[in-house]
This record gives sequence, C-alpha cells and structure tokens, in this order.
Amino acid sequence: MRVIVAGGGTGGHVIPALAIAQELKTRYDAEVLFIGTQRGIETRLVPAAGFELRLIKVGALNKVDLATRIRTVLDLPRAVFASAALLREFRPDVMVGVGGYASGPAMLAAGILNTPTVAFEPNVVPGVANRLVAPLVSAAAVHFEATCRYFRNCHVTGVPVRREFFNVPVLPQDTRPTLLVFGGSQGAHAINHVVLQALPALMQAVPAIHLIHQTGEKDYAEAQAVYLSAMPSAEVAPFIDDMPGVFARADLLVCRSGASTVAEITAAGKPAIFVPLPTAADDHQRYNAEALLKSDAARLIPQPELSVQRLVMEVASLLQDRLRLAIMSTEARRLAHPDAASTIAALVARVAGVAGQQAVA
Repeated sequence: MRVIVAGGGTGGHVIPALAIAQELKTRYDAEVLFIGTQRGIETRLVPAAGFELRLIKVGALNKVDLATRIRTVLDLPRAVFASAALLREFRPDVMVGVGGYASGPAMLAAGILNTPTVAFEPNVVPGVANRLVAPLVSAAAVHFEATCRYFRNCHVTGVPVRREFFNVPVLPQDTRPTLLVFGGSQGAHAINHVVLQALPALMQAVPAIHLIHQTGEKDYAEAQAVYLSAMPSAEVAPFIDDMPGVFARADLLVCRSGASTVAEITAAGKPAIFVPLPTAADDHQRYNAEALLKSDAARLIPQPELSVQRLVMEVASLLQDRLRLAIMSTEARRLAHPDAASTIAALVARVAGVAGQQAVA
C-alpha cells in the first residue's frame, strides 16, 4: 500500500500523523510519503522519524492579515498543481489529510485526480483545510462525535498518543496535593503570569500543595526567581521531557486545550482546568475544552476570566475534594481511545481497498 500523508505546521498535526504513518508501515508494510511546507515543524520531525518529506509552498488563511491572505490565495493554485504532480509521481492508493497548511491543496489535488482520501480531524471544529475538503473526502477519522456533522462516512477514532499516557496509574488518596501547570512546548505566558502571582494565595488555600511547572524558555528565568523567593514546594523547568511521568504524579492539571493535550489528558485520566488559547484558529481550543466540560471531566476558565482569585478558587476547591477529582478522572478516561492509531490505520487501509490483505504481524 502506498500512502501520502499531507499537512502539518504544528506538533498537534505532525505528531499524530507520524503515529498513523508508523502504524501503516508496521501493520500494512505501507510506503508513506509526507507532503508539508517549509514553515512547519514537519521539516524536523518527519525526516527524523525516517519518512520522506516533499514540500509545497502555501501559507495560512485563518487569523492572518490581508496581505498574507492574498499571498496564500495566489499560492493555492500553484500548491494544488505541485501536489498533483507529486500524486502522479508517487501514485498513492490513498491520501490522509491531517490538517495544516499543506493539507488543503494536497487533498484538493487528490479529489481532482480521484485518489481516495481520509481526513483526520482531532478538534471538535475542523480547521480551514479540513472544512474546505470535507465534501470531497472518502472518510473521516475524528476525536469527537460532534465533529461528524462536518463529514460523511465519519468514524470516531480518537487521537493517537504515546502508550505511556494510558499506563499512568491512579494516585493513592493520601498523596500530597500536586498541581501540574504547562502550556505546550513554548509555554503559555498568560497562564504563567497568573500562576506566579497566585503562589502566596495557593499556599495559603492548600498549605501542602506541590507544584510542577513547565514555563517555556521565555518565562523560565523569571519563574525560577519567583519560586525561589516564595519558597513553595515546587519543580520548575522550561521544558519537561517525561510528560507521562509528571502526569503520574499530578492530581490536577492547569493547561491549554489543544487536541493533543486533550487526548493525552483523557488517556491518562487526569482532571484538568483548561485555559484555551483565545487566538487559536476558529477558537477550536475552547470547543475542545467544552467537550470535556460537558462530560464533567474538566473545568474551563476563559483566558479573559483568568485571575488570581478565580485560579485559586478552582484549584483549591478541586484539590480539597478527592471525590470530585476521582469522578473527573473516571469521566476523562471514558473519552480516551487507546487503539486510535490502529483504528485509523485500518480505516485508511479499507479506503485504499487493501483491507482484505493480511496485516503484517
């Protein structure tokens, strides 16, 4: 089976795409080619994972200035033609669009050339690229049931995450109350700022609290100085490599609500207070957070409402209520999809017309 995986830009697009590609290679001996852009993180992650990457030129359409939008519109026809040339050269059995800059033109080219397509959409509300190609796709793999209203032949598969997140154990009831704060690999300045201001009140409200804080590089020096002066029990780092390990030690998380973060939280069954990134495309982080809020698996604080008082109130009320934390944990795990990668790979194989072939053991 020959597969093109198109799209990228951020880790939220590329990391699940690599998991899907690896599953296709392992189970179906698939030959996989990635199509991306020079500006995306795929230029680093895809070759490092051992897959071939070809680049097309296309930019963003959503939440950009008029000049950028005009350049993108002018680049689109060339990007579609370049994608079509790659399709004719590689001759895939199926294309998987994972969203992001390259996904739209490549999936449009696949539609024009009658190549079967599968859209992968991890957010409640699809991004521009997947909304654009939704009427053309053969099937869709989504994380949330609500997303199926955008696609035909839609399957709720979940988002592939590292197996370690599913192996996070349930914390004993008598552990020290531990709060994990993070905002993605770059950190989240708005969250960092309020958490640092809230330290004295947090220690007063929950005297035994222990904090683990991933700040990102930009805020690390300031945060380290504040923690040292405030003398709380804390671990602060610009980046945490072993995120499953710190998940295992945390009773509660304060974080953004990107698709990959939400998938990791449900896999680990961790209660969370989400502070969605307000500038995220189509406000998708808010919709992701609301999906867990409706299931009683998380709390939501919109960034404009994030204050010291609100944060302390939410954190203290949860850390002092072990039963509520246990309920949230259970509800979060109900939303997890431990077999997401293999389920998506099987869907791709069916769309490619090779489902009847024996998967590689």
